[in-house]
Amino acid sequence: MVGAWVGFAAGLILVMSTLMSVAGTLVVPRGVNSPFSRSVEWFLDIVFLMGTKPVRSFERRDRILAWQAPLTLLLRLAVWLGLLFVGFALLLLPSLKGHLGQAFSESGSSLFTLGYAVPATGDSTTLEYLAAFTGLVVIGLQVGYLPTLYSAFNKRETEVTLLVSRAGAPAWGPEILARSRWRIQDGDIARVLETLFLSWERWAAAVAESHTTYLTLARFRSPRPLSHWLTSLIAVMDAAALHLALAPSREPKLAARLALRMGFVALGEIARTMRQPIPDEPSPDAPISVSYDDFRGASAMLREVDYPIERSDEEAWPHFRGWRANYDATALLLAKQLDAPPALWTGPRRWPSTPIPPRRPPASVAPEAGRERARGATDNQSGGQ
Repeated sequence: MVGAWVGFAAGLILVMSTLMSVAGTLVVPRGVNSPFSRSVEWFLDIVFLMGTKPVRSFERRDRILAWQAPLTLLLRLAVWLGLLFVGFALLLLPSLKGHLGQAFSESGSSLFTLGYAVPATGDSTTLEYLAAFTGLVVIGLQVGYLPTLYSAFNKRETEVTLLVSRAGAPAWGPEILARSRWRIQDGDIARVLETLFLSWERWAAAVAESHTTYLTLARFRSPRPLSHWLTSLIAVMDAAALHLALAPSREPKLAARLALRMGFVALGEIARTMRQPIPDEPSPDAPISVSYDDFRGASAMLREVDYPIERSDEEAWPHFRGWRANYDATALLLAKQLDAPPALWTGPRRWPSTPIPPRRPPASVAPEAGRERARGATDNQSGGQ
């Protein structure tokens, strides 16, 4: 009986720890450190990393990785129920005089409400009813958790989908500014960009709240292989940083600053919830992953579309580097950990990858040139006839 009471103590600790993990993950509206949940996510991350190691095609890899987050939900529920099964079996040992097999039988029958094992003694009845109630509550909370999770996912993906027409896929910051010039009058650029930055400031705040409360959301992938919430946010932040560095007196100034600030706050909160090592206060003079040549290339592209640039590349570079230093290390670390699409200016991945430039519709690259080519083709056909 001494061993039975030792098992009772161990079972009590196990049940209480599991219930705290369930409540912290599904009920408490903030990121709660749960060793059980974190172990499940770590285990599945290792499994998927090893399983996709030989895959070279990103589209195929993305199809495989799309299963990681949903399987995390299922495996976590199975682990919780398994721990409760063992915990209640240990709690039943003193009332069943140390019969371990009978304890597991009655624990499983009660927890999963199968009803095949009748309580052997009156002392065990209360514990078995409690086990049955606990099993129903855990499964009910998980079922109720899914609509909340997928509602946050759908809200997140709406803005990510809308950004495809503005930034291409995968998203890239300079592309946002370049596309704001295509067949748009100078007076409209400020309104277009201000609307974008304001909406993404609110979007970043919503993502920071939802992804720290429900951390599994961070690994939910977009329905389109080259779209991703993280690369989209990095692209918007890069666009704001480029605008402030190249055209400091042009509107939108405040909206760009607010989008940047909320963006790197959101990235920092999510990275800390994922227990990633990031600096608390990055130095504005810290080196960044975007080189000066990369910056010059983006600036040259913007000059080609007559973006209202006010500074030379040499003058603008320190300003862009200062803005980017606030989120560069955190953004690259998250992109690597979440296996985001290898977009431009987002660093390396955990597999050999080549950065993918944004895909552009042929008619949108140069509308005037497209019309000229179409007119010339018509003239040639007429001449041939």
